[in-house]
Amino acid sequence: MKIERFEDIESWKLARELTRLVYSATKQPDFSKDFGLKDQIQRAAGSAMHNIAEGFDGGSDAEFIRFLRYAQRSCTEVKSQLYAALDQDYIFDEQFQLIYEQATQTHRKIGGFIRYLASRSP
Repeated sequence: MKIERFEDIESWKLARELTRLVYSATKQPDFSKDFGLKDQIQRAAGSAMHNIAEGFDGGSDAEFIRFLRYAQRSCTEVKSQLYAALDQDYIFDEQFQLIYEQATQTHRKIGGFIRYLASRSP
């Protein structure tokens, strides 16, 4: 399948789902009142999604790869922030596992895309 728009990128779709899951979790009453953590984890999840989209218009594979690496870092940031949410009892173990796995899967898919783009470069 040819990628014509950033919405066609599988890792962007996964990052979008990660963002949806994070926003859903942060709507829980106690979590929603922790403005710092709520804002930080929402921004990190959104950053994964947005960096993929922004990199798509980067003009070169090297530039795209740079933005994809930022997206990977954002996935890792979400995973770290999930521990803070879990430790504060803002989320339950099941929700932690679901979002953590989504962040891991997204990170992994981005890595595969990076390897693919890097293999096309001379």
